[in-house]
Amino acid sequence: MSLFRRNESLHERLAREGGLVERAQPEPSPPWREVGVHGMQRGREWDATQTVEAPGIEGDAATFVVLPDGSVLVEEGSDSSLQTLADAIEHQLKPPYRARAARQRGDLWAVQARRIEVLSLPDAPVGDAIDLTQTQDDHVLSVDGVRIFGSLPALEKRGEREGRDYAVHAERLDDDLWEVRASAL
Repeated sequence: MSLFRRNESLHERLAREGGLVERAQPEPSPPWREVGVHGMQRGREWDATQTVEAPGIEGDAATFVVLPDGSVLVEEGSDSSLQTLADAIEHQLKPPYRARAARQRGDLWAVQARRIEVLSLPDAPVGDAIDLTQTQDDHVLSVDGVRIFGSLPALEKRGEREGRDYAVHAERLDDDLWEVRASAL
């Protein structure tokens, strides 16, 4: 093997080895790969959006959950009855759902809602959030971030609808009612 590269002169080799030669910069990415230029839309966050005249509601914003029986749980905002807002959404979306509302002007409110899944877990441990993960190698149940022993058959049954390996997250809504999200792993 020769000491020099075939088509490289001595001064080119010395410059390269001494770090004096700039490396070629990669081509800039095309502008259509930038966010907002590629034409792909964002995933839909809300299943229903409605505006409604709702006099008598205090405050400017509210977050609430409507349970399967139609009762309204206010999470944030006014202690006033939000039933008018819930009734407006129910023309498009049946309970259960999570909604947020914001006053637009005067008594005009905008309401957005998305479907949720609600399970009754009467045997759930004390806590606000439960995570269950099932894989071929492991079964992990945690409450409020702390791993516990045992099982919750209702959550396991819900997870199994996703497949053999799954994750289920549940957040307490009221007493033994929990909002549940499950996905396959």
